[in-house]
Amino acid sequence: MDRRTLLGATAATAITPAFAMDEDRWAAIAAQYDVTRKTVQLEHGNWGMMARPVLATYRAQLERVNRDTSFYARREMPGEVEAIRARAAAFFGVKTEEFAFTRNATEAMRALILGYNKLRPGDAVLHADLDYDSMQACMESLHARRGVEVIKIALPLPATHQALIEAYAQAFIRHPNLRMVLLTHVSHRTGLVLPVAEIAAMAKLHDIDAIVDAAHGVGQIDYKLPELEADFIGVNLHKWIGAPIGVGGIVIREGRLADIDVDPAELGAKADDIRARVHTGTVDYAAQLAVPAALDFHESIGAAAKQARLRALRDRWVRPARELAGVEVLVPDEPGSYGAITAFRLKGQTSHDACVALAKRLLDEHGIFTVHRDGLASGSCVRVTPALATSMEEVDRFVAALRKIAG
Repeated sequence: MDRRTLLGATAATAITPAFAMDEDRWAAIAAQYDVTRKTVQLEHGNWGMMARPVLATYRAQLERVNRDTSFYARREMPGEVEAIRARAAAFFGVKTEEFAFTRNATEAMRALILGYNKLRPGDAVLHADLDYDSMQACMESLHARRGVEVIKIALPLPATHQALIEAYAQAFIRHPNLRMVLLTHVSHRTGLVLPVAEIAAMAKLHDIDAIVDAAHGVGQIDYKLPELEADFIGVNLHKWIGAPIGVGGIVIREGRLADIDVDPAELGAKADDIRARVHTGTVDYAAQLAVPAALDFHESIGAAAKQARLRALRDRWVRPARELAGVEVLVPDEPGSYGAITAFRLKGQTSHDACVALAKRLLDEHGIFTVHRDGLASGSCVRVTPALATSMEEVDRFVAALRKIAG
């Protein structure tokens, strides 16, 4: 028989709209999070809250590491962390030797972008306005580091599935010297889910390698990393998987390890070990040791069910918001184009100051916490990010506030 999840569902359960909207069922999941109710918290994109069982495990491991220090760290811990590494790799759908822990996705992406050694003077690299700021900065630095041309494009708005593919296709054609492209699976700015697999496969036809930022993808979207069709990927476990802050990962597919430099600080490291590509120094070992608890909790809900609930929470506010003449929603409702995150702004109010003021008004007047985001070619926006701890009633409060503000 199928093992039942925390939702009382099995692998055979149909994940229907009614299932995703069943408040009694999802209230039991929300109760596993000690979220503040001082405000309506609609900014869960920075990092993910640990569920109670994960937090309990983290506290126990923190006490253990603090108590036993190096006596444990130099004897028993390496074997335990290696087993956790294997568990995490299997969860992501890759081989153990293709995965290594980092402190976050930014650290992984920095190692991949700056360590990518196939570039030669005269080559070109490509990134877009929706990519994460730190990753864009790393891409821009390749001009001085590698002598390459750095090209930046603005992704289309409205961003349909086909329009996104066409934007990258045209860039690949216009710049035949392209050799590497940065792709973001789920944008931290707007929540747009890019058709990364199609773009990465298209890039390979042009002899272009894709380095993929999947920081917001894993745990929010139901998929395995090989489905992205990319050989170089950075991930987070402390966002949508719900591990303690300070756990991410780097993925380099089999046969591609030599194309990423060994970190200069890894003196004497084995060149055939992916862990030599990132030098973290001393990390929060308790956080790594709590990863199995986070994976257990995630799997006890089910990736498909989790994705459906997050999308339902998003749809709850986006659909009425689209009916407001003064509101611009920046992510389409096209299937596969969104998860939990979606950004909006008041029509014509695209400046940084206007979006900061909008987020402040939501908080000060309505007790709803969101966050403004800059960097879009089209202007600034306000990001709305519900999570499993969010109720439909809280989302409805946001809709009511938006109706008052939009007039």
